[in-house]
Amino acid sequence: MREIAYYEAKFEALDEIMAADPRVHLINGTFMSLSPHRHVFNTLQKKYGERMMMPPISELGFCGLATGAAMAGLRPIVDLSTGSFIFEAWPQVANEAANAYSMSGGQTRVPVVFHLFHGLRGGGAAQHSGSPQAMLWNCPGLEIVIPSSPRDVKGLLKTAVASDNPTIFVDHTKLLDMRGDVPENDKPIPFGVADIKRAGSDVTLIATSYTVQVCLGAAEKLAKEKINVEVIDPRTLVPFDLATILASVEKTGRVVIADETHQSCGVTAEIAARIAETGFDKLKTRIRRVSTLDVPVSYSPPLEEHIGPSESRIIDAVRASVA
Repeated sequence: MREIAYYEAKFEALDEIMAADPRVHLINGTFMSLSPHRHVFNTLQKKYGERMMMPPISELGFCGLATGAAMAGLRPIVDLSTGSFIFEAWPQVANEAANAYSMSGGQTRVPVVFHLFHGLRGGGAAQHSGSPQAMLWNCPGLEIVIPSSPRDVKGLLKTAVASDNPTIFVDHTKLLDMRGDVPENDKPIPFGVADIKRAGSDVTLIATSYTVQVCLGAAEKLAKEKINVEVIDPRTLVPFDLATILASVEKTGRVVIADETHQSCGVTAEIAARIAETGFDKLKTRIRRVSTLDVPVSYSPPLEEHIGPSESRIIDAVRASVA
């Protein structure tokens, strides 16, 4: 077992993937090169040369290129950088890549990975703080992956690139320098398998992406109040592991869901609906959600903190659930 940074785990995964499969190409470079991690991309660029492409800024264009290349037999990873930029490529991602397999009667596969950084980054404002995964969850045909740790980002990226389906790989810049254990002989992590990040018996706290780390911090503080919180990370939205979550709900009877998508029609809303549909009889109290409020994200850090799923808001929701 080694302790490495999240960005290092991504580097290792991409390096191992590209070394093993010459069909894998990387289109655009902020996948690895957000400052101060530019050296990681530079290292890969020297090693893999023409398989590392830096096209002009045209999300619609290079997502179309990647979708077509995937249909033709390659396995591209296309980096969209900021999550909101996928809106520029919506026709190619949601109307082409997502639909090709079904509309061709299973004759056309689209093994492409669309990578993006989502969420509240600190001063990103409305056009650089998007979390479009909830919208993409509404597009059948896409797999959606949201890692929260170095081990998960490495294992899930390997699975994403090996998948024959178009996959949205959702990252968070606040995770890049986070350190965690990664096994020496790590294996790909299958989709649709949630991970219990912290065992507990009083409240089931479900979270995704960077919010998982916020919830783990909140759980430690709540433990001092004798509130034992179980933190569950679905890791993938599509496919979604409802069984693990329901097993936890049956044990605790209380649910809090935290996520950086907006409150209306967001990730917390969908997870709450699924629990209510199939596990309502297991609940001792109502489900509580902690999401980003339904307003455009402000450039102001205090306002950004106010609208997001902060540790204080999560703690208040957990306290309310056991009151």
